[in-house]
Amino acid sequence: MRPLSFRSHAPRQLLLPNKIATWDELQKAPGAEVDVTVFRKLKTLDYLSSYSHRGRYYTPRELVRFGADGLWSPDAVGFSRHGTLLATAETFVQHSPKGYFAEELAGVLSLAVPDALRRLVQRRGIARQTVSGLDLYTSTAPATRQRQLLTRRRGQAVPSVADASVLEISPDELKAAIIVFYSLLDEQQRRLQAALESRKWGHGGDRQRADCLGLDPPAVARGRQQLRDQDVEFDRVRSSGGGRKRAEKKRPP
Repeated sequence: MRPLSFRSHAPRQLLLPNKIATWDELQKAPGAEVDVTVFRKLKTLDYLSSYSHRGRYYTPRELVRFGADGLWSPDAVGFSRHGTLLATAETFVQHSPKGYFAEELAGVLSLAVPDALRRLVQRRGIARQTVSGLDLYTSTAPATRQRQLLTRRRGQAVPSVADASVLEISPDELKAAIIVFYSLLDEQQRRLQAALESRKWGHGGDRQRADCLGLDPPAVARGRQQLRDQDVEFDRVRSSGGGRKRAEKKRPP
């Protein structure tokens, strides 16, 4: 049998001016008429395959210019420093400050990701938790996941009375709604939420929030300190030893 032959630089000569090419386009390069020829030449090129378009596009690594996010998208074709779509989605979720909703990650990667996220959850590459009625994808590491959830909830803080002008409701109605919302929270959650609102008011914010919600100003200040130091108790409302001292039961002589 006559051995296969091909021009040594055919795929490279096609890729360099075009930056990217599909398998079919590489097959049409002179001297690369069969699959095994294309595959053998790609192996010598140190190439990357796209994470988008089902990996159909190829490019020499020497042409890639990844951005700060590790992505490169010539002609709307996505290439990733992390490799495949699954590997890229997992890395983005694991290292995100606040996790990702599916639509958010789709916007970053410029393609639909529900199937990839579902597969990653099934293989325990990432975790999933319901937040505001939507699936939030987070790290599998418990400490990282808790930080992501806390950061996510900070960004979804309830508007303060100062925001009433953009909501087209009266300040009194908004204040009543906020008080109802606060009544559903435990002691630590009320303290942290009040601390977030206090930061919007600036000087005097602790007193303003405390008077509105029936808290002590030092409690609001403590909440701000907890947020600043990320010193939050996830498994209990009070720190160990907190709360009132247990009263001794007096027995009649």
